[in-house]
Amino acid sequence: MKLAVKKGDIVQVIAGAQKGTRGAVLALDRNKLRVKVQGVRVQTNYDKQEGIFKAEGFVDYSNVKLVETVAREKKKAAGKTKSARKS
Repeated sequence: MKLAVKKGDIVQVIAGAQKGTRGAVLALDRNKLRVKVQGVRVQTNYDKQEGIFKAEGFVDYSNVKLVETVAREKKKAAGKTKSARKS
């Protein structure tokens, strides 16, 4: 399934405890249809080497709406030139 949001886009949470919060998309899980948004669902984690740190958790894709897209460069299709075709 193709998702409407991509990494770096700005989205707004439309459901749940964080409703109304805006943030950039940090990661996508296309298999489970989940999105990691900056500043939303912050969880405290513990690692033996790093100690205690806070990280964002995933939010369901249906609970966010696209607000702003990031401009991306379009890839130019590789094609043959006229001189190469005549050879």
